[in-house]
This record gives sequence, structure tokens and C-alpha cells, in this order.
Amino acid sequence: MIRINLLAGERKATKRSFAPLRTGQKLTAACSLILVLAFALVGWRYWRIGVDSDRLDTEIAEAQAETQRLYSIIQQVQQFEQRRAQLQQRVALIEQLRSGQTGPVHMLDQISRALPPMLWLTDLRQGTTDPNQVTIDGRCTSLTGLSDFVANLEATGYFKRSVEIVDTQVESNQQASIELIRFSLRAQFQQLPDERVGSQVPGPAAAPAGPPTEAPSAN
Repeated sequence: MIRINLLAGERKATKRSFAPLRTGQKLTAACSLILVLAFALVGWRYWRIGVDSDRLDTEIAEAQAETQRLYSIIQQVQQFEQRRAQLQQRVALIEQLRSGQTGPVHMLDQISRALPPMLWLTDLRQGTTDPNQVTIDGRCTSLTGLSDFVANLEATGYFKRSVEIVDTQVESNQQASIELIRFSLRAQFQQLPDERVGSQVPGPAAAPAGPPTEAPSAN
């Protein structure tokens, strides 16, 4: 009698049917792992890009703030340079005016020193074409005072000889019952050399310096 073991064949068939199932599960698990890793990489990359973007935004904001600060400093420097140039121009102008004031200062000083008593000036004009030409108007109580004034001007050495008397007129003051002499002189001022500036050459008729005596005004 022949016996056939059917159970062994069934068991082998069962074992063979589970092998493809396990391979598919492994592939599924591997694909899932790859997807998880891919999502994780994408998420990390996105987070990293966000961090870098925030850092770059911060650096850009700091750079813009530094640019504004440097721009304000540049504006201050430009304003300082403009003020410096203006001050230099003013200093140059002041020096120019100061150097040009030497002649007029000596002129007024010598005229004031040459004034005799009872003589005062009403007008002093420089020539339009020749600044060294001076016209002096004033009043005095006597012709002697006028001649002393002319002699004192010539004795200073700052006026070329001779000082010209252009006009003299007698004015009557009825209130004070006196007569005043209105005069006009023309003189040519000359600047002395440096070694003579400041030295006085008093003439024999020079009067001591002092404020002019007030006289009653003429009607």
C-alpha cells in the first residue's frame, strides 16, 4: 500500500507564499524611510534658508543704519568744510581790509593831532579818482587858527606841501554875536616809509593834541 504525505506539500506551498510578501514590506519600509528622510532634509533646508534670510535681513538693516550714520557724518564734514572756506574768506578779507586801513588811520590820526584850539571840522572827503587826495571842511574863529592848522598838517610829513586853501567865508552868528570862518582845504596825503611810520615831525606851530573846543552853531 502506497502512502502520500499531502501535509508536507501544503506546508512548503505556504512557506513559499510568504516570501514575496516580506520582500514587498521591506521595499515599502525602505521607500517610507526614504520619503521621511527626504521630508526631513527639505524641512531642514527650509529652516536653514529661513535662518540665513533672517540673518541677511539683520545684516542689511545694520548696513543701512551704518550707511545713514556715515551719510550724516559726510554731511557734517561737508558743512564743516563750507564753514571753513567761509571763515578763510572772511579772514582773508579782514586781513585785506586791515592792510588797507593803514593809510586812512594815519591820515585821521595826523589830522586830529594837527587841530589847533578853536577850530573844528565838519566834513572830510577822499577823492573819487585819487583816494590820497583829501578835502577838509571846517570852521574856526580866526584866520590865525586856520594858518596854524595848515602849518601843522604840512609839518607832520604825511601831507605833501603845500596844503591848498580852497575857500574861506565869514559867517555871522547873531545869537552869539561872533563871526566864524568857514573854510575848505585840499591836501595830498602820502604814506611814509616803514622806518618813518609812527615817528612824529612836529612843526614849530604845532599845538598840543586835545579835543576840539565846542563853538556855537551858526545860523
